[in-house]
Amino acid sequence: MIAQQRQRVESSKRQELAKYIAVVDATEELVGNAHNLPYSGSLMICLNKKILDSLKAMYAIDSGDKSIQQRIKDVQTQISQLQQSYQSKDSTAFRVPDNDRDAISMLKLVKRLRAVIQAEHTKGHMHTQEFVAENSRLEQMQMKINVENVLKRVNDAKAKGQMGTAQQLLKKALDVVSAKNDPYCVQAKESLGQAYQELTDSLNKGFEEARPKDESNEELDELFAPKKKW
Repeated sequence: MIAQQRQRVESSKRQELAKYIAVVDATEELVGNAHNLPYSGSLMICLNKKILDSLKAMYAIDSGDKSIQQRIKDVQTQISQLQQSYQSKDSTAFRVPDNDRDAISMLKLVKRLRAVIQAEHTKGHMHTQEFVAENSRLEQMQMKINVENVLKRVNDAKAKGQMGTAQQLLKKALDVVSAKNDPYCVQAKESLGQAYQELTDSLNKGFEEARPKDESNEELDELFAPKKKW
């Protein structure tokens, strides 16, 4: 009976540890992607604090594991360094997606990051002002990834002579940024609008030049034109 009880306790401990290990692994993966997207200091600290909380929970379950204690110290040191030197800069510069697959991968990463900060804010681990600012920054990044990827597709379409496709892509991107009023979208709206208008004018000019002239219509225009007084 005692042996069975001990087995149940051990099984429960293993399940709890596995849960926290999964959280640590997933969060460390997000931290490891800081070279793919511009992470703010606030975001990096949030992610490392999430790792720290899970490690502390693991140590509370299994205090005999000295490796957990060392990892706790390492993460605490990392957080301290981030607080001192990382607050005013991003982890890397924004990188334009290479292709649609790359853009989708980047968007999925941003979505995961937004989910994490939402959860941490709900738990009270992130101040509201800090959460609002970071969520807004990540939302703008999503928009930038989408717009920059569309612009790359526009250029590809132009290179292939697919001007109609390029026009449709520009119109789609223009509609999206027009619904927002943050600095990036305002600037993007201006540049996209200009590109769309130039392409539309070019297509219209090409259409007019390619359209065959109808001589009978010209004759009718002359017949029904206002009569000149001599």
